[in-house]
Amino acid sequence: MKSKRREQIEAMLQEEPNDTFLRYGLAMEMANEGEVENALSQYQSLMKDEPPHIASYFQAAQLLAKEGRTNEARAFLRDGIENARHQGDNHAASEMSEFLGSLNTLEDDDDLF
Repeated sequence: MKSKRREQIEAMLQEEPNDTFLRYGLAMEMANEGEVENALSQYQSLMKDEPPHIASYFQAAQLLAKEGRTNEARAFLRDGIENARHQGDNHAASEMSEFLGSLNTLEDDDDLF
């Protein structure tokens, strides 16, 4: 069931479909509601913006890691780090690097089968 907040965001997106903040908020709400693939799709859309939306890389990676999809999470983090550095966002690059380091100590579920 959609949250009231999500319904409000979707209504605002009708007026401002390219609003980055609203699109990011919708992705976050989808993730909170367990709609992993829809959330990832929204994050990926934001990553295709010019310039790419840096926080979307980190959120997508965290969501994927939570789902046990660590190889995919690592790929998003690597791309996010590169884009953050390109945009001069060293703080975001550092946070994603730290998270990537923590994931590199975990085994991927795919490696277990």
